[in-house]
Amino acid sequence: MRPAGLARFVWRLSRASPVIHPVLPFPSDAITMPPMLPPRIPIFRTTLACVTALLGVLTMRLACAAADFKVLQINVWMNASHAPKAAENLTELIAGTNPDAVLLCELARDGKLIRRLVDDLAKRGMQYHPDGLGMRTGVLSKVPLKNPGTKDASTLGPVTRAEISFNGRDIVIYSAHLDAGHYAPYLPRGYDAKHWKKKLPAPVTDPAEILKTNRRSTRAKTITNLIPQMRRERDNGKIVILGGDFNEPSHLDWQADTRNLHGHAGAIVNWDVSQMLQRAGFIDTYREKFPNPVTHPGFTWTTVAHQSVAKEGDERDRIDFIYYAPANGVVLRSARIVGPVETVLRGKAVPDNSQDAILRHPLKTWPSDHKATLAVFDILEPGKTATLPQKTD
Repeated sequence: MRPAGLARFVWRLSRASPVIHPVLPFPSDAITMPPMLPPRIPIFRTTLACVTALLGVLTMRLACAAADFKVLQINVWMNASHAPKAAENLTELIAGTNPDAVLLCELARDGKLIRRLVDDLAKRGMQYHPDGLGMRTGVLSKVPLKNPGTKDASTLGPVTRAEISFNGRDIVIYSAHLDAGHYAPYLPRGYDAKHWKKKLPAPVTDPAEILKTNRRSTRAKTITNLIPQMRRERDNGKIVILGGDFNEPSHLDWQADTRNLHGHAGAIVNWDVSQMLQRAGFIDTYREKFPNPVTHPGFTWTTVAHQSVAKEGDERDRIDFIYYAPANGVVLRSARIVGPVETVLRGKAVPDNSQDAILRHPLKTWPSDHKATLAVFDILEPGKTATLPQKTD
C-alpha cells in the first residue's frame, strides 16, 4: 500500500466536505496496492518498494511543514435581512465549510450580524475573531488578529484589512465590496446600467461604450487605491489575499469563446478590475483551477429568481472572487463555487448544466442572492519552497 495514498485518504476522511456538484473524480481517494510484479525479479521489486516508501515519507514530511488555509467569501445580502433565517443559515454555512478565514460584505455598520455569527459559532465550539466591526465589510479569522479594529483600507469603497500569523507566515486578508452603481454588464443584455430594470431600445455591444459606463463607478478607482498597498505587503514577504463582491465580471470570462454565450451579444469586454489585478500579479483562484469559461463559467450572480433584473435575458455572471499574490511556499490546492446547484436564467431557477465545481451545502434556504466562493491553500512554513503534491478537498 502506498504511504502517500494512505496519507491522503486519512487526510480526506478527517476533513469531510458537503456534497460536490458535479461528482468529480478524485483518484487520490482510492487506496490502491502497487502492481504485482513477477517473482523472478526480487531486486527490482525491492527497489520499487523502497522508492515508493521514500516518496511517501517525503510527502508526509512536506505535509507536516504545510498547513491548509481555507478561505470562504460571501455577500450576506443586506446584512442577512432578506432571506428567511439568513443569520442561522450563514452560521450553518460557516460551520459546515469550516474555513480559517471568512470574508463578508454587505454588512450593516452596527456590527450586530458579525457579532452574532461569532457568538453562534462559539456555541458550536468554533472560535472566530472578528474585524470590520462598524464597517460594511468584515473578516472572521480562527487565528487571533494582529491589529483588529482597523478602518477602511480604501477611501473609495468598503474594504476591510485584517492581518494574521499562520504557520509562521504573515497573511494579510482584504474583504472588499466594490461599487454596485453603473453595472455595465446589463448593457449587452439590453438593460440600463443605472436603472437596472429599465429596458433599452437595443443592447449596447460596443466594448468602448460598455467600459465608458463601467468607469463611471468607483470600482477601478478602489482597486487602483489598493494595489500599491498590497504590492508593498507582498514585497515585504507577506501573503496577500483579496476577495469580495466586485460587482464586475472578469475579462477572462468575456473573450471570443464566450461572445455568443450568456447574453454577451457578441461583445468582447476587457473589464477593468480583473485586468488591473492580473497586471499587478494577482491570481484569480477559480480561473487558475478552471481556466475554461465555457465549461466552467462559475456564475455567482444571481441565486434568487424574483431578484432577477433581466427577466427576458441572461444576466448570469461571475462577480464574486478570491485573488491571491503568488509567493514561495503558497500553493492553491482547490477552488469552488458554493451554493445552490440551480442557476437563474430569464427570471427562473433552472438546473445548472455547466461542469462547474459547485460545493452544495445542505441548507434549507440559501442566505444570499450571490453564490459564495471558496479557496483552499497549502501554506508552508518559512523557508519551505517545495511544491506540495496536490490534495483534494
